[in-house]
Amino acid sequence: MQTKTVYKLTQYSHGAGCGCKIAPDVLDKILKSNEVKTSFPNLLVGNTERDDACVVDVGDGNAIVSTTDFFMPIVDDAKDFGRIASVNAISDIYAMGAEPIVAIAILGWPINKIPAEVANEVIEGARSACADAGIALAGGHSIDSPEPIFGLAVTGKMKIANLKKNGGAKVGDHLFLTKGLGVGILSTAQKKAILRLQDADIARDSMTQLNNIGLVFGQQDYIHAMTDVTGFGLLGHLSEMCEASDLTAHIDFEKVPYLDREVIDYYIEKGSMPGGTKRNWTAYGHKIAEVTDYQKSILCDPQTSGGLLVAVCSDHLEEFRNLTKKEGLLLESFGRIVEKGEKMVYVE
Repeated sequence: MQTKTVYKLTQYSHGAGCGCKIAPDVLDKILKSNEVKTSFPNLLVGNTERDDACVVDVGDGNAIVSTTDFFMPIVDDAKDFGRIASVNAISDIYAMGAEPIVAIAILGWPINKIPAEVANEVIEGARSACADAGIALAGGHSIDSPEPIFGLAVTGKMKIANLKKNGGAKVGDHLFLTKGLGVGILSTAQKKAILRLQDADIARDSMTQLNNIGLVFGQQDYIHAMTDVTGFGLLGHLSEMCEASDLTAHIDFEKVPYLDREVIDYYIEKGSMPGGTKRNWTAYGHKIAEVTDYQKSILCDPQTSGGLLVAVCSDHLEEFRNLTKKEGLLLESFGRIVEKGEKMVYVE
């Protein structure tokens, strides 16, 4: 009887998930342009804002939202890879406070190394995630590539009044994160083949959880800023929020949410550190007040399909907690927005 070949996708890529992202400082060089910028008055949010998606005013108080995101495998299972990459891409729509309406796939596949049937499993995982979000996977484009790559281009819609940007936070706002940190550490442990069986589902379960609560957040005026935390880690995305708002954040490290602190600490002790952690700190560490190596390993950990980072008006904390509790989330504030200081973020 012939044994079915098992293809562990993480062994075919040099990176994993959003840890593949180009570092923020390098990305700035890539996107820099000396050309005269053409004005597009209907473009409400574009590249210059470094936000999660672009937003185009289509009239009557409505807007179209568009984004794309793709990466190399962060898990071995093909269907899980498709689901995670899709949930991650759709998250950019939710992070703007918008509703996704359709998606198309982006697939790069090493045809001579991994059978097409495995790529079909990736697509099936993507269809499942899109169905959970209430949208169709309506087409896409594929190429033969040296490493597996998958993601989506997603289109959404919204009322312009509900638009949430990574800027707009106000002094006194409290900071909340809807998912715990540690995905990069656990994913690296899997790639190094040191992930314990009992820990195998922790990161996957988080990464496949839709950020559809962002659609609800978009309707709340007391939420002043929102973004999702992905490859740049919490400090990277929080510093972007602070820069866009021209303010500073103070965070209480002990209140920062983990996926599972005991488990994460175990793998940190085993040296399971993504390469993206160091790249992240190199890129933006000069914007952050002094932190310990341990704090850096958590706060710079590149997340894939991470949670929503929101700045909430201090006068509406009880209302916010009741809202999130109703949606099945028990969230605790881990920091506050303050007047602009010498650094973007201070860790206490």
